[in-house]
Amino acid sequence: MNNYGDAENGNTTAFDFDDQSIRRGFIRKVYSILMCQLLITMGFISLFIFHGPTQRWAHANPWLFWVAFVMTFVLLIAMACCPNVRRTTPMNFIFLAIFTIAESFLLGVISSVYNVNEVMMAVGITAAVCLALTLFALQTKWDFTVMGGVLLVCTVVLLLFGIIAIFIPKNNVVTLVYASLGALLFSFYLIYDTQLMMGGKHKYSISPEEYIFAALNLYLDIINIFIYILTIIGASRD
Repeated sequence: MNNYGDAENGNTTAFDFDDQSIRRGFIRKVYSILMCQLLITMGFISLFIFHGPTQRWAHANPWLFWVAFVMTFVLLIAMACCPNVRRTTPMNFIFLAIFTIAESFLLGVISSVYNVNEVMMAVGITAAVCLALTLFALQTKWDFTVMGGVLLVCTVVLLLFGIIAIFIPKNNVVTLVYASLGALLFSFYLIYDTQLMMGGKHKYSISPEEYIFAALNLYLDIINIFIYILTIIGASRD
């Protein structure tokens, strides 16, 4: 559920952010968009875990889940592969809004499988982890923007692990290992994407016109961390 790579194909370089005012404006815009996305997502999750009729309606119509899944996949590919889609206003905001709503619906359905306490615990842990990782990314002297290739390889390995795990009889140990590795991987992705957004002395950075791309990457990092933490909590319960 993630897309990366522009930082290493020559489209983004450190000199994009020589002007401090441009960088600050870019960061404010990215975090404003991200906060709107997260508020929408939390609204959907709350609706699905607190409102019984909505939960039952979604479970009675499972085809809606797959429609939303296909929509998120198509929209993600469009925004990742077509620069004009994510750079042209208002088309970029329309695509991002539809993607966020569809993704929020998916997360709402997934969350409804767990009890309220587990979901709230996952939300709290995710918020604390993401805040700590963001502060670390802003303060550390280590440059994580050079790790794009390594993270991509790790993503492929995790994907293969997940495919293999499908054919293994239900085993909480395998689930815990897989979810823990996933949470760790996307924690590194969050640091990586935060530093790409910050620019400065890092080797790679995202150009100011890519605010939709930057917000999308951070959003995907956070929701993936949430999903894996929720999976860990659920597996620990069982």
